[in-house]
Amino acid sequence: MAAAEAAAAVVLSSFLKADPAPVPESAGTAAATAATSSAMAAAAAVAAAARTGSEARVSKPALATKLLSLSGVFAVHKPKGPTSAELLNRLKEKLLAEAGMPSPEWTKRKKQTLKIGHGGTLDSAARGVLVVGIGRGTKMLTSMLSGSKRYVAIGELGKATDTLDSTGNVTEEKPYDKITQEDIESILQKFTGNIMQVPPLIILSRFLNLSSFLLPSSLFVSLFYFASYSALKKDGQRLSTLMKRGEVVEAKPARPVTVYSLSLQKFQPPFFTLDVECGGGFYIRSLVSDIGKELSSCANVLELTRTKQGPFTLEEHALPEDKWTIDDIAQSLQRCSSLLPAELALKKSKPEESNEQVLSCECITLNETKGEDDVIKTL
Repeated sequence: MAAAEAAAAVVLSSFLKADPAPVPESAGTAAATAATSSAMAAAAAVAAAARTGSEARVSKPALATKLLSLSGVFAVHKPKGPTSAELLNRLKEKLLAEAGMPSPEWTKRKKQTLKIGHGGTLDSAARGVLVVGIGRGTKMLTSMLSGSKRYVAIGELGKATDTLDSTGNVTEEKPYDKITQEDIESILQKFTGNIMQVPPLIILSRFLNLSSFLLPSSLFVSLFYFASYSALKKDGQRLSTLMKRGEVVEAKPARPVTVYSLSLQKFQPPFFTLDVECGGGFYIRSLVSDIGKELSSCANVLELTRTKQGPFTLEEHALPEDKWTIDDIAQSLQRCSSLLPAELALKKSKPEESNEQVLSCECITLNETKGEDDVIKTL
């Protein structure tokens, strides 16, 4: 405040000491009044700017405290492009930067861990709702995996790929020109209810051969954690581990999954749009591939959007990136707390001892997963 007042005084003094331009005598009073008003306005602006800067500096510890006190579950909008892990890192970096952390002058102070994670991985080519837990909310993410999810998937008939979606290499092509909308609608009932589904097995031999030489083993394992088959096991060992050792990996046996609803929204050959609501552990890519086979053709996923996960919807609850601020997330946590079952609702955590704490991040990977979109990653 002293600096602000001093700056204002300097500005006001300079205006008063400046030689005024000659004006007619009759206008002298008005000119003097205008000059004084201008000087006072300029001085007020300088003082306000100085105060704003001072308040911004003071608010950083308060923001850090608020960030550390956040606890619960909310949702963000994941765009196409980044992986779920990359998006989570981007969110974490934005929050740390807003709170002014880490800061060189605070490095010797007590550290406080910020925990943030997501439940239910979306592929890099997919977009939609990504549920995020912060603070004690990271412990609630497993409950998000067992809830229902809703997707809009655009499939492409006539092409099969090694990843079952458009990011992979084409492995097979078959005709589709005889397939009608009625043909698709007539088979959807076979994929509704409690059914058996074979999880997709992605062969990444080229990546495996390259990565084993270029990447540290810990990073290699972390990357494969996000592959759709990484959590699947054979004889107690992960398929990714077996593949890394060069062993032959057979397809995983079919397992029970649940599809609550499945409908055809649009058909414009070779493309068809599905609306799917399913339980945990369900693979949309396998569904589209199986539909293609049932139609005596083949198919892969062209686009995938998750419109709902548990009680969180894309339109109502998913925060876009320009809303990834401490205040916006705090408000979202408050709104979203009413969406969760009573037994999962979190009590508001007490603010931490703030000014003596610095944010650091630790990485915790929860290994048990249920499907390609059922992964928990905590940072």
